[in-house]
Amino acid sequence: MKFDIYGRFELEVLRENDRWIIYRVGFGVRSRDDGVIIPPSLQPEEIAIYLDDLFHELAGRGQAVRLLA
Repeated sequence: MKFDIYGRFELEVLRENDRWIIYRVGFGVRSRDDGVIIPPSLQPEEIAIYLDDLFHELAGRGQAVRLLA
């Protein structure tokens, strides 16, 4: 799943070995982001809300974390 974080950057979230692994996605580059930790118990449909809670300081008025794929 890929998420747009308020138009500032994108994160790709993958499930690997009962853990959520996060990658920061850029122009043709993908690098692991160990600074973002998503609890393993979160369901896929809860991740956008969790990321919104985590990064809300970056949001402008009316912006939200969006699921891209």
